[in-house]
Amino acid sequence: MRDFLPVLSGWYAAAEPFGLATVVAVGGSAPRDPGAAMAVGPGGEAVGSVSGGCVEGAVFELAREVAASGRARLERFGYGDEDAFAVGLTCGGEITVLVRPVSPGHDPSFGAVAASVAGGRPVTVATVTDGPAPRGATPAVWPGEVSGTLGTSGLDAAVTADARGELALGATGVRHYGPRGERRADQVSVFLHSFAPPPRMLVFGAIDYAAAVARIGVFLGYRVTVCDARPVFATHERFPPGVEVVVDWPDRWLRGTGTDERTVICVLTHDPKFDVPLPAEALRRPAAYIGAMGGRRTHDERARKLAGAGAGAAQLARLRSPIGLDLGARTPEEVAVSVAAEIVALRWGGSGTPLAATAGAVHPPWP
Repeated sequence: MRDFLPVLSGWYAAAEPFGLATVVAVGGSAPRDPGAAMAVGPGGEAVGSVSGGCVEGAVFELAREVAASGRARLERFGYGDEDAFAVGLTCGGEITVLVRPVSPGHDPSFGAVAASVAGGRPVTVATVTDGPAPRGATPAVWPGEVSGTLGTSGLDAAVTADARGELALGATGVRHYGPRGERRADQVSVFLHSFAPPPRMLVFGAIDYAAAVARIGVFLGYRVTVCDARPVFATHERFPPGVEVVVDWPDRWLRGTGTDERTVICVLTHDPKFDVPLPAEALRRPAAYIGAMGGRRTHDERARKLAGAGAGAAQLARLRSPIGLDLGARTPEEVAVSVAAEIVALRWGGSGTPLAATAGAVHPPWP
């Protein structure tokens, strides 16, 4: 939803209801993850996708009906021999889609949520999908604020606590409660959709490879920063719009920069002055991925020096070096694809093996 939020905000400002379809659960080889969304506007315009094309037509009609009726609907789409090529999922998976009407009257918090997402302020939207609570009710939960209610104080308290926990992790998923928020009951299903700020990608070394990695990082949804000590190379003109460019000593800048478990760090400096201090600093902090460019000999020498500087075996095992998957890449753009492929594979536990050589579901189950 983040990608087409300006369109939704425009519809909302016009005070005309639109239908918002959100994937709230998946099973098997589903094409999209929970949180994938599609919206149908007051004039029949459609933005977004819930299935990559398999069931978009059916969801489009459903969204129009929901916007007109003002009543939320929950529908499941799966594979079936009779309707697989009509409104089913040809990949063999299953998705559960909640479609709800959105307007100032139906969802008074939507404007504030949209502003928070656009401004990078963390927020979780808690939407009732099933049970005795009102389907489609959508309280919004910020770290220090709540807007909206699910009808009972106990349910509000339980959902708010879980929403803040999911927000801290940047997680999205369905939780189950009793009508008054009882933890060991499952009559009420609530979809917690967390909108955390985009994860960071820190690229060190303002070279052609860094420009290509920065471009693909932006494409993958990262907030990208490029850092280099040389002002002649660390210029905004060399990098895509929106990329932060910092002129500073890389390891010094990293020491003063926050990272978390979603941060990606790419060391592309090719400079002996930074080849040990920078990875050593990176390995001391939380990060999802730490990769360093260089050949086999460079890697062996770097690992030896890092060990001499105090890096233990567990720390050295975190270093992805030489950086990227073996794609036979040559150009900066091809190398960037190999780096991105390794980042994605590490994030989701992929093997990097061609799908044609594997068996089982193409889309692995959502964790």
